Amino acid sequence: MAILELKDVTKKFGGLTAVNGVCMKVEPNQICALIGPNGAGKTTVFNMITGAYQVTSGDVIFDGKSICGVKPHKIVERGIARTFQNIRLFKSATVLENVMTGFHCKTKTGMLNVIFNPGKCRREEAESRQKALEILRFLNLEELKDLPAGSIPYGHQRLLEIGRALASGPKLLLLDEPAAGMNSQEKNELVETIRKIRDRYNLAVLLVEHDMELVMGISENITVINFGSRIADGTAEEIQHNNDVIEAYLGRSDD
Repeated sequence: MAILELKDVTKKFGGLTAVNGVCMKVEPNQICALIGPNGAGKTTVFNMITGAYQVTSGDVIFDGKSICGVKPHKIVERGIARTFQNIRLFKSATVLENVMTGFHCKTKTGMLNVIFNPGKCRREEAESRQKALEILRFLNLEELKDLPAGSIPYGHQRLLEIGRALASGPKLLLLDEPAAGMNSQEKNELVETIRKIRDRYNLAVLLVEHDMELVMGISENITVINFGSRIADGTAEEIQHNNDVIEAYLGRSDD
């Protein structure tokens, strides 16, 4: 059973149809990509999956259940985490504190525990701290743990945002332009990191990315959309030789 399935998903903003009847599947432990020219509707699809936008019609099925109408924080609790095209870290908080915020959806202590059972709160915070350190160690960011997140190199900030997403314990990780602003070496390292994340945390990955070399090198399945509609779906080799995809990216020849 697919971990994620989009069934004829459509999103309209007034008279504008941003996404039109898109179907897509992501299998457990699979690394997939959603690609298309600028303005094709990729981020809108991500926003519908995560509950930021409600679908106009169609259905989004995650782990066998519809998540249409589910609040974004509840979708995180069910097991979907994401990063953003524009990095959204707490810049003045430390690297470690940023990852610890990702455990918020998993914590069980509330305000009453803070007042009447502070010991439980301290234990839970200590556990979150230890797990956050393990994630930073895995991402080779542990040495930066006490630095403000806004002061570390850009490529490391990208990894940190992924680390914070991992802290929520996802079954599906959505990466929105994870290689944006990275140099060639950082992109190569990112490819290996994504594979290691999939294997270690036993999760599926769906990424939106404009770097076609990265997409073709890492994706086990690729869905292509253009003007809000799906135009192709398949392996990297199939997508590279698909005439509709070539036309969408390069335009139609007049010859």
